[in-house]
Amino acid sequence: MQFIKPDININFIGKRKVAFYISLTMILVSFFSVFVHKGLRYGVDFAGGTLIQVKFSAPAAMDDIKAGLKTIGLGKSSVQRFGDPKDNEYLIRTDRSIITSEGFSFQVQNALKSATGNDMEIRRVEMVGPQVGKDLREKALFAMFFALLFIAIYISGRFELKWALSGVMAGALMGAVYVLSIFNVSIPFLMTAAVLVTLVLFWFLELKYAMGAIVALVHDVIITVGIFSILGKEFTLPIIAALLTIIGYSLNDTIIVFDRIRENIRKYHKNTLEFIINRSINETLARTILTSGTTLTVLGALFVLGGGIIHDFAFAMIIGVLVGTYSSIYVASPILLAWQVRKKK
Repeated sequence: MQFIKPDININFIGKRKVAFYISLTMILVSFFSVFVHKGLRYGVDFAGGTLIQVKFSAPAAMDDIKAGLKTIGLGKSSVQRFGDPKDNEYLIRTDRSIITSEGFSFQVQNALKSATGNDMEIRRVEMVGPQVGKDLREKALFAMFFALLFIAIYISGRFELKWALSGVMAGALMGAVYVLSIFNVSIPFLMTAAVLVTLVLFWFLELKYAMGAIVALVHDVIITVGIFSILGKEFTLPIIAALLTIIGYSLNDTIIVFDRIRENIRKYHKNTLEFIINRSINETLARTILTSGTTLTVLGALFVLGGGIIHDFAFAMIIGVLVGTYSSIYVASPILLAWQVRKKK
């Protein structure tokens, strides 16, 4: 069944200025949210501390749970529902890295039973030291930066045959990042500066396809992170895994469009680049909708039925797929057009 006609001709590129303002607004809102919340809300994985998941036999009041925690010296802990309210499960978080043992679990269990009057069981206890949390944050940033850098090498080599140039540039950037990290330079600042330097180098070295892809990927990550910040959701290791998956998904969609643009440049070399890009997007539109639609169907099922553990991962992926599909059309491709305007000037 063909639900998109082969001769469809939606003027995507004609709306690129509107899309630019939409993207700029979403990015500014994301940065503003992070600033207002004084940074991201890190989970135990990154901030350090102790997490306890408990399940009660009957509904329990959060005030009673907090009262029970006070009796064992955990009065500053936060308590929130976990999963379906009918399951009567709660997550308890404290910024103290408590050395857990069977005695600790027994102590928590007795305190909560006495405070709530309900039978309960401890489903899991996780403890991460503050130094380990800091190391995990830094490694997560390194993972995303190097993923973007290796993607840049691949795009430059595949579409512009500049393997050596992109490889030397990437090697120099990796060496600089490594040396600066030895001198205890702030890792978030270092990664931000490295990405900006990378984009500037792309511009001057005329690696237009790589620049289009990387700008689109950075766009996707920033907006996904911004939505998590706006909603007050925690950043944990599964969310970093989701962000890396989003980078891969968005890149795949962008490469499909870039491939068609490259083919049509040879086929319609007498037409304007704006016509070629717009036609390429329309020709790959059916594939984009089918891929995104089937992926979102699976992610929707995970989000609704997957349970609390995978809930935030599925939510991040849903946002990433939607934003990644949008950026392949309205961010990555228009950068090629902007490049032509720059060369004419």
